[in-house]
Amino acid sequence: MYDFIIYGVASATVFNKLFFPHSDPLTSLLLAFATFGAGFAARPVGGVIIGHFGDRLGRRGMLVLTLLGTGLSTVAIGLLPTYASIGALAPILLVTLRVLQGLFVGGESGGAILLVSEHAPEGRKGWYGSWVFMGGPIGQFLATASFTLAATISGDGFLDWGWRVPFLLSLLMVAVGLYVRLQLPESPEFLEIDQKARRPLAELLRTEKRRVFIGVGVSLGFQAFIIMLTTFVVAYVEGTLRLPKGLALNAVLLGSVANMVTTPIAGAAADRWGRQRVMLTGTTCMALYAFPFFWLLDTRSPAAIYLALALGFAVVGFLWGPMASFFAELFPVRVRYTGVAFSFQLGAVLGGGLVPLAATALLKQSGGASWPVSVYLLLGALIALGSLLALPRVRARELARV
Repeated sequence: MYDFIIYGVASATVFNKLFFPHSDPLTSLLLAFATFGAGFAARPVGGVIIGHFGDRLGRRGMLVLTLLGTGLSTVAIGLLPTYASIGALAPILLVTLRVLQGLFVGGESGGAILLVSEHAPEGRKGWYGSWVFMGGPIGQFLATASFTLAATISGDGFLDWGWRVPFLLSLLMVAVGLYVRLQLPESPEFLEIDQKARRPLAELLRTEKRRVFIGVGVSLGFQAFIIMLTTFVVAYVEGTLRLPKGLALNAVLLGSVANMVTTPIAGAAADRWGRQRVMLTGTTCMALYAFPFFWLLDTRSPAAIYLALALGFAVVGFLWGPMASFFAELFPVRVRYTGVAFSFQLGAVLGGGLVPLAATALLKQSGGASWPVSVYLLLGALIALGSLLALPRVRARELARV
């Protein structure tokens, strides 16, 4: 998650200036966010490709492959020359690396969900699964902290070299992650399959189409909200509200801490009261918070902005915590990797990938008014809510594990 998140922060603060410099500020931001969306567009493709081999060959090997691919793509972005050095080739290379990053991320999250969930004991899958998505707030915290620290250390040189530091630090993340993943055994549930699916995607769409739609809807609403918090808000606070960039970054840091608290709590609650009930609570709170979130931001009060991000991230945790176990239990083992990766990542494209671009366009069209963006958030939350209600309510122990 660190790799994908730092790109979002850089899109809001750096890439519009260094890779798309010859447009007005809002148009440059739109172009930078378009490259952010390109990575999301590649994610379901990566999910299908990596998912196919994950269902055919195993979870563990695909996790090692995706870790290396994601990390090396991120490091390469940190080494790119800018528009001032090589002209139009700079944004072309940026988009190429972003697409490669998206392809590998598309297969990584599904594999991580399955490897943890399929190893977890019965009755504790929600709790253990929540730690998969703890990579989100921890990655967000580390990504934002690295940008804040780089900006502080580099000072006026931030746009020259400081912005590159968070991308290059990804190499350390790769080294640690590679060591951990090489120690993990293969999923026991995968090893128990007598006959592997020959064409996992075709089988998935033939037998589990309804559950694919449910997964896409849940992911869409969640991704719209979390990307709004992690990416668009930084640009909104700095560009529209004309407040210091550091204020937004520090508020996101505080929000990440709040998310670290609520995510495992929600995962444990899902083991006791069921995935659907806890996630419905989260999506309902998201819907109710869509307008108050921007009301707090628009006060321009630092305290209100900190509160807005802390509450937003805390609310998201109640959807995020049970999500790994929810998606793992949504599909049968034979096509589970493909099902999880495809539905989760397609929702990520339709929700998260479009958010910065759509929200910036809505802001431009409305003359700076935030209410259309709140409506956009509300619609995403309602889609997730409707998707959850379409799935019969069952407790964790009653979910199929076939």
